[in-house]
Amino acid sequence: MDATLLQKIINGDKEAFRTFYNQQVDKALRVAILITKNRELAKEATQETFIRVYKNLSSFDSSRPFDPWFYRILTNECNRILKKESKMTHLPDYAEGKIKDPSIHNKEYSDLDEAIQSLNDLYRIPIVLKYLKGFSEKDISVALETNLNTIKSRLHKGRALLKDYLLELEDRGKNHV
Repeated sequence: MDATLLQKIINGDKEAFRTFYNQQVDKALRVAILITKNRELAKEATQETFIRVYKNLSSFDSSRPFDPWFYRILTNECNRILKKESKMTHLPDYAEGKIKDPSIHNKEYSDLDEAIQSLNDLYRIPIVLKYLKGFSEKDISVALETNLNTIKSRLHKGRALLKDYLLELEDRGKNHV
């Protein structure tokens, strides 16, 4: 985040926060959809993230990068909402195949999206932050409050799982031809 914009927000400039929100909301929503696998839950998590960021911006250490701090809040919100939802007895619409979001289900990337969504959260979230958001491994470890070597291990294992999944899809496709 731009240091000037950040300072304006800290000083209470609501227009500056609106600018920040407009710049970040779509990116944050895409990440939240990938984490929650549910557009409505992702919207809720994204909205709550911006509220928490606004309320807690004064506690942000400006000597550190902003994005890992922001995405740690987003990830925590997604996990909190998923935990709350898991206590309910219904299956998420995503699992039942009812959600077809064209913004993330482009035909060209549907196999990759399917592979990413098949990953356990331990691997999916670091993969999303690294390859879809462009975070460094260090930034991911900060955002997820996890040891750097653990993140490296999860990324390695996640890539291997993705490769295996995609090869399996390819093999199934060859067998149907």
